[in-house]
Amino acid sequence: MCIIFFKFDPHPVSKNAYRLILAANRDESYHRPSKAADFWGSNNEILSGLDMEEGKEGGTWLGISTRGKLAALTNYLQPQLNPGARGRGELVSHFLTTDMDSLSYLKKVSKEGHLYNGFNLIAADLRQLPDPAIEDQGREYVQPILSKYAAVCVRCANYGTRTNTVILVDADGHVTFTERSMLGTDPSRWETATHEFRLQS
Repeated sequence: MCIIFFKFDPHPVSKNAYRLILAANRDESYHRPSKAADFWGSNNEILSGLDMEEGKEGGTWLGISTRGKLAALTNYLQPQLNPGARGRGELVSHFLTTDMDSLSYLKKVSKEGHLYNGFNLIAADLRQLPDPAIEDQGREYVQPILSKYAAVCVRCANYGTRTNTVILVDADGHVTFTERSMLGTDPSRWETATHEFRLQS
């Protein structure tokens, strides 16, 4: 299970306060290939890690664009996974690369959700504040969580937390994106990278 914590304040009272603080763990099979967070897209405007699993390439679990679009995804365990389902990571990638606003995108996804295995999706436009979609997300859905995967940091034989990400967006639109990624399949080896940019106005 992945986990995301976030605090959203569209109008911070202090110049030193943050509009958004997001911290996330990605839990995944240690052997699933992926790329660490870096800029990509038609103008290198999107910052995210990328799934490199065959048939799921280009999907992502968390990303932000220089245009202020942010999306994050968590999976949830189901009794039976559909092996023919579409890759959930495309939900984040598609939002980051489309011109659709977050509320319209989430309405579209709600009609197509049956095409994917279980997921939770956050999508927001940090330039459109307050974003009506971010204020309503997550209110209707509560899924049972298996205790084995409910820890903040999961460690199992071949599955567990592979990525920790923190995104900070300050009152002036300065973004700091820090990612700590497990190297290969060894949970004792990690690397950290930080990217900074300003949201385009």
